[in-house]
Amino acid sequence: MNRIRKGDEVRVMVGRDKGERGKVLLVDRKTQRIKVEKANMIKKHVRPSQKNPQGGIVEREGFMDISNVQLWDSREQRACRVTVKRVADGGEGGLKKVRVSKLSGETI
Repeated sequence: MNRIRKGDEVRVMVGRDKGERGKVLLVDRKTQRIKVEKANMIKKHVRPSQKNPQGGIVEREGFMDISNVQLWDSREQRACRVTVKRVADGGEGGLKKVRVSKLSGETI
């Protein structure tokens, strides 16, 4: 189970965007890299096409390593570490994995 998923709010801890908060747009589990909205912006040269007849230079989010961000705890209003715990599931006595904030102890 990954500790950071698409749609989570995270804080960038390293690099030129250190301290910025944003929503996770994409998670690549194979390479352990993510895209965060409005962080690690790169310029991409685009060839003219039907969709973009002018072409030119487009600014978009670049990938960054998943270890460079921490999950944002909205209750505590700061970045937190995350652990995975097994809790009893409602049916058939099984166990279910949930993400838990190390800071507040709340499930995410």
